[in-house]
Amino acid sequence: MNSRDAQSRGAAALRTPSYLGANAVKGISDALNALLADIFALYVKTKNFHWHVSGLHFRDYHLLLDEQASQIFATTDPIAERVRKLGGTTLRSIGHIARLQRTSDNDAEFVAPHDMLSELREDNSQLAARMREAHTLCDEHGDVATASLRSTIPNGCSISNMTASGASATSNEAAADSSPATATS
Repeated sequence: MNSRDAQSRGAAALRTPSYLGANAVKGISDALNALLADIFALYVKTKNFHWHVSGLHFRDYHLLLDEQASQIFATTDPIAERVRKLGGTTLRSIGHIARLQRTSDNDAEFVAPHDMLSELREDNSQLAARMREAHTLCDEHGDVATASLRSTIPNGCSISNMTASGASATSNEAAADSSPATATS
């Protein structure tokens, strides 16, 4: 078998029948892949903060961020599988994620817990807005199945839905949380 045969056979294996036109498949797949890259970036950032949180509310924040990360990660498979079901291809590597992600990384040596929560709340808000944009694109192409994918995302999968204990720390708590104290469970 020559390389041309191998390439055409590989392309045929990935071809998936779709009721959508080629432009719709590409547009929706591109939107979902960018969304998926943002979700992976948000997942890693949330786990980063989970691993590095310290201060007065260590245990509460540590548990909150772990649960949040689990919920975020749970959204990845349905989105990636939907891209494949449409006939598109999805993310293949960390490098691919890095090229598509719009959610910024945070590699800082120390981030105060209150700042972690604020940053994640903003990232989640931006992700929700991008989900709405993808939903609108699906509606424009008549892709009801992909548009309804949002309903598979776990309820409460947003740091902006946090309880008052995390979102409204008093200035004394925020000051205590901003010192790089050793984390204890």
